[in-house]
Amino acid sequence: MTDESSVQGGGLSRRRLLASSVAAGGGVWLLRGVVRPGSAYADTPSPPGFPPGLDVYRRVYENWAGEIRADQLWTCAPRTPQDVLDVVNWAHGAGWTVRAQGKRHGWAPLTVADGTPAAARVVLVDTTAHLTGMSLERQDADGSALIRVQAGALLENLLAFAGAHGYGVVAAPAPGELSVGGALAIGAHGTAVPANGENPSPGHGYGSLSNLVTELTAVVWDDGAGRYLLRTVGRADPDCDALLTHLGRSLVTEAVVRMGTDHNLRCRSFLDIPATELFAAPGAPAGTRTLAGFVDRTGRAEAIWFAFTDKPWLKVWSVAPDRPFASRAVDGPYNYPFSDSLPEPVARLAGTLVSGAWASAPLFGQIQYLLAKVALTGDITDVLLSRTLVRDVLTGDVLTHLLAGGLRSDLWGASRNLLEYVRPTTLRETANGYAVLTRRADLQWVVSRFADFYRTLLAEYAARGEYPVNGQVEIRVTGLEDPSVSGVPGARPPLLSALRPRPDRPDVDTAVWIDVLSLPTTPALHRFYRDIEQFLLAMDGDRATVRVEWSKGWGYTDTAAWSDPDVLTRAVPAALRAGGGPGWDEAVAILNRLDPHHVISSPFLDALLR
Repeated sequence: MTDESSVQGGGLSRRRLLASSVAAGGGVWLLRGVVRPGSAYADTPSPPGFPPGLDVYRRVYENWAGEIRADQLWTCAPRTPQDVLDVVNWAHGAGWTVRAQGKRHGWAPLTVADGTPAAARVVLVDTTAHLTGMSLERQDADGSALIRVQAGALLENLLAFAGAHGYGVVAAPAPGELSVGGALAIGAHGTAVPANGENPSPGHGYGSLSNLVTELTAVVWDDGAGRYLLRTVGRADPDCDALLTHLGRSLVTEAVVRMGTDHNLRCRSFLDIPATELFAAPGAPAGTRTLAGFVDRTGRAEAIWFAFTDKPWLKVWSVAPDRPFASRAVDGPYNYPFSDSLPEPVARLAGTLVSGAWASAPLFGQIQYLLAKVALTGDITDVLLSRTLVRDVLTGDVLTHLLAGGLRSDLWGASRNLLEYVRPTTLRETANGYAVLTRRADLQWVVSRFADFYRTLLAEYAARGEYPVNGQVEIRVTGLEDPSVSGVPGARPPLLSALRPRPDRPDVDTAVWIDVLSLPTTPALHRFYRDIEQFLLAMDGDRATVRVEWSKGWGYTDTAAWSDPDVLTRAVPAALRAGGGPGWDEAVAILNRLDPHHVISSPFLDALLR
């Protein structure tokens, strides 16, 4: 399914939803545009001296949520790593910069900033057009394997390729349409820690995807040659420590990743646990269904808590070699179609939100919860009880549409089919993002503290007639980086990974990921996000180290993200310096040495990485 396609049986594609909301006055998103030779820009000369044989064209840059949109910037689609190198060396001589572009599935301005003008001397390198190759490099007797993959390959294709050979990962980001290069650049992650008694098999780790890398090839400056060269860096090389999660300050063309023997998973959904129980404070009575309890039993859980509702959607994965009797077998990813394409009446309600009816946020949150409950469990009790509330939204046709694909509260299949569940057609929201590093024993303390603050803050805003959140809170739990997972002697953790362990705190072994999602341009949203950020940063420093999630929103003022100088210049570096050992300063020094002319950089990165 593409953004342009409509959905049969009462659904509405993102493209139609956004077009209708624009017509209604809620034009938050602008449609992507590509201008190639032969169109309105046919007479625009290419950048002087641009490497011959490469198609270079003007293209609008727009990120996932539409918050970052640049003019028609020069873009090219190299066919080989040598093409990439030629572009970088041309840029160095011409006084231009180069930015790697994947699928643009990110929120932070790590590629280009919002409003970058067409006159900017920057060229985007679209790796996803041709640099998509992958191969099975090596199979080892311990059951692990090495897979070589180019940076433009999609993560869903990499996992499908690995799965076809019997290999997989413990956890992965929910969206599959991410470029591998982009995922590695920001330390992408899923949700998993070892369950009680679980011993991971070789090649399986609980940190970021970057930590699975055994070697990579990047564009680096060579003083002796006086130009940029392609250099392959092994995991034991100290320079690799900075390149593993480089935030876009380098350009990686290829990586080798280690994976383990694939495991079938079971994914069960629960929608009947009150938030007060799931996020209860430590010491709750026996039998309380807490998030930490589920994590202890299965190691893999995610809570999705729709705004102004009292029962989150909890997904719990567990390793299950054979299909449990009650589970439904699935043979492909993206098994939650109700979240991929909103039913048309619900899409209209979303349209009213972006058109200015922000006080509809409580109703929208309740509708999203009911959609999930009906589609997953078939339970329409709440729908019947709420008939007067939702009579114009959850119509008979919508209910038929939701139930047509069968129930999905208990699924079983190959790991990738259960780990990937967000399509590009889902409603695109903005999101903040933080990793709270803590002891496993303090996991429930972290989520209970956050949940209490979030619930109270949301009520305070609503009491003032402000509804900054109309999406959901998402909470995931991962382990920290364990470089031994790579299988390379002498390997170290990625220096800029939010999951890099603290050398002084070996007892800190867990990260709680917290995101709050809402539609872009929602009034008071940045102020609300700032309140959340300041609360997290002020958490007990003995029990929590808070780091930003690079691809999401952070550094909030009352009116903008990535703008608070104290967060950008003090809090962010301090969190990666905490505990001593190599970290922020070492990473910045390596990245500057590998690209001393800042050809592969941007004003935002130059200001951040200093």
